[in-house]
Amino acid sequence: MEESTTHLALYRKYRPRTFEEVVGQEHITKTLANQILAGKLSHAYLFTGSRGTGKTSVAKIFARAVNCENNTTGSPCGECETCKRLAAENDINIIEIDAASNNRVDDIRELREKVKFAPIGAKYKVYIIDEVHMLSDSAFNALLKTLEEPPKYVIFILATTEVHKLPATILSRCSRFDFRLLSIDNLSKVLSSVFEKEGIDAEPEAIKLIAASGEGSVRDTLSIADSVNAYARGHITKEDVLRVLGTTDHELLINFFDKIIDKDIGGVLTEINQIDASGKNLAVFAKDAAKHARDLLICKTCQQPNEILNMPDDVLEKYMAQADRATDKQLIMYMQNFASSEAELRYALSTRLLLESLAIACINGELEKKN
Repeated sequence: MEESTTHLALYRKYRPRTFEEVVGQEHITKTLANQILAGKLSHAYLFTGSRGTGKTSVAKIFARAVNCENNTTGSPCGECETCKRLAAENDINIIEIDAASNNRVDDIRELREKVKFAPIGAKYKVYIIDEVHMLSDSAFNALLKTLEEPPKYVIFILATTEVHKLPATILSRCSRFDFRLLSIDNLSKVLSSVFEKEGIDAEPEAIKLIAASGEGSVRDTLSIADSVNAYARGHITKEDVLRVLGTTDHELLINFFDKIIDKDIGGVLTEINQIDASGKNLAVFAKDAAKHARDLLICKTCQQPNEILNMPDDVLEKYMAQADRATDKQLIMYMQNFASSEAELRYALSTRLLLESLAIACINGELEKKN
């Protein structure tokens, strides 16, 4: 029998179904659950925050929860007929609108006409407008009229990654909730849980590397995990993650910065030669070098560096020791040199030559001069 070739992405397969399953946004989910239980709902909500932090997932949970027939916890029960019906992606009582492709005033006028119709088989119609900042000025004006006096059975949820682009008139009519980026620890817990359910064996350090690469986004973290698992096929090691992502091992960065701090030009050029010969992307290495300098600066200047860095103890120990060998001024200069040349390195005719000049500038205690 042929195996199915259809693969459901991990971030879609493990999208949370209740408020309790949402990780890292308890300040929002608890408030929403309490509002539902108390029957004190707003007619418009604004969900803002970085991509992949759960805005749309929470909006969908909320839409089901306000219509749930047996809601005792604030979350949808998932068992009643209404919950089962609303779980379908195409239910007419939960309307998702992508403002990026429906941003004209005519689109909002059409929405205003449809708002007049009562929900069918539910208490509320919930409109989820994603990337709402993409609406045109005239579309915002048309939406404002609907937000001011919507029918009692309609709830709007506006989601955006760029809240500063929304007019003040829209902001003033919404209950605002700010979604936070997740910590590496929280993302690691999500990954561990998903891997356990999927029967994927992963080294603890591999999990932390994937979590760190997700940069606070659950969706990005699970997408990276998908890519790494496709390569590793069920047994993920630290080396697999480094190979797939192109990121740099801690030991390699520590050795490279040892040469810079020791002002060993020959040693630095040899390191770059070995990195280049291994086939590593030098632009990615420079980005990792900028981050390494920043991590050293945190070790040097912060009272509790691991609250920010979230590293294994043995790695933190090596970072602390290296940070002690450089001054604050040196570390800031290293970080500025490598970070400011990231775009230039990506398109340079000779990435290696530019990386070598950056490293030598660090050794000589100079900021790389830009034209």
